[in-house]
Amino acid sequence: MDIENPNAIADAIAFETKADALEGSFDLAARQEAHDAALAMLRGEVEEVKSRLERVYRAPAVRPMLGAGATSVELKGFVDGYLRAGRETELKSLSQGVPADGGYAVPREIDELIARRLLKISPVRSVASVVQTSTSGFRRLLSTGGTASGWVSETAARPDTASPKLTEIAPPMGELYANPSATQAMLDDAAFDVESWLAGEIAGEFARAEGAAFINGSGTNQPKGFLQAGSSTANDATRSYGTLQHIVSANATGFDASPDAKLIDMVFSLRAGLRQGAVWMMNSATLAAVRKFKAPDGTFLWQAGIVDGQPNRLLGYPVIEAEDMPDIGAGATPIAFGNFKAGYLIAERSATRILRDPYTNKPYVQFYATRRIGGQVLDSDAIKLLKIST
Repeated sequence: MDIENPNAIADAIAFETKADALEGSFDLAARQEAHDAALAMLRGEVEEVKSRLERVYRAPAVRPMLGAGATSVELKGFVDGYLRAGRETELKSLSQGVPADGGYAVPREIDELIARRLLKISPVRSVASVVQTSTSGFRRLLSTGGTASGWVSETAARPDTASPKLTEIAPPMGELYANPSATQAMLDDAAFDVESWLAGEIAGEFARAEGAAFINGSGTNQPKGFLQAGSSTANDATRSYGTLQHIVSANATGFDASPDAKLIDMVFSLRAGLRQGAVWMMNSATLAAVRKFKAPDGTFLWQAGIVDGQPNRLLGYPVIEAEDMPDIGAGATPIAFGNFKAGYLIAERSATRILRDPYTNKPYVQFYATRRIGGQVLDSDAIKLLKIST
């Protein structure tokens, strides 16, 4: 290029400018093609996902197989063979089987399901001490007076200690039964979840019966309720073992002018070690009255649970609703406060037995379920009562 010729210089600049523009147009076209290719790939992936979703939603609903939810051969044989069809030959795998006239021990999975539901709906069981036993009777030795102790030097003689005072605990037991029914058509339906239905029915009946017995049971062919243990105003140091302490309401038919003071007396009549884990127990009618109680400064004694699942509290302690507790009335004990884990013992045989009965109430198939359960006060210092009395 002749640098001295202005026209040559201008022509060179114009050529370079055109070349740059042409190269830029090629880059733009390449980027557009890449963008189109990526967009097409994305559209293909979206169409694939839509196709999969359509196949899922268009697929026919699959009904559960017989014995759906069965997690073992034993459970499947029990549900499909015995509960649904009544074939006792299916029970050969049951190591805990008992004679047919007394029923058959249910598989562990169903028994655990019954136990979990009982724990949720039985008020006393949810806070008491529960022991499992393989025999019809249960006994436990409890020390009511500890051995004497003292301090000595390293080389001093050790005096003999006093003998401990022992009491034998043998909770009265009885056979609790439930008798839910279903039609054979229901049992033949593969969609009918037999084990969950049966566990729910048995647990519901058991919870209602044992809830009343653990509170007011007579002790004859049934547990002895803690309200049947007897009570007095004597404190723990002077009261005989097995008798509960009660605080009087100072009113013959209800509460006096300062019910908050009586509730506080109940709390502190319980030893400090037992207050860890203590709860209130009352029925809904009593609870409606207690929720209106106020402290001298005007604040309510009741504190609602703020978080879902957190229990409501009275004077800082959880409240358990037990409909079998008595209503407020002359001579009644409508409120209990204590550490039921230490104060009340429930003893039960670990296995629930079931007898299938398709004959008694045709066309219904009845399932006669039994379980041996007992209970009584374990530590009479651990439960306090409020008695409507002067």
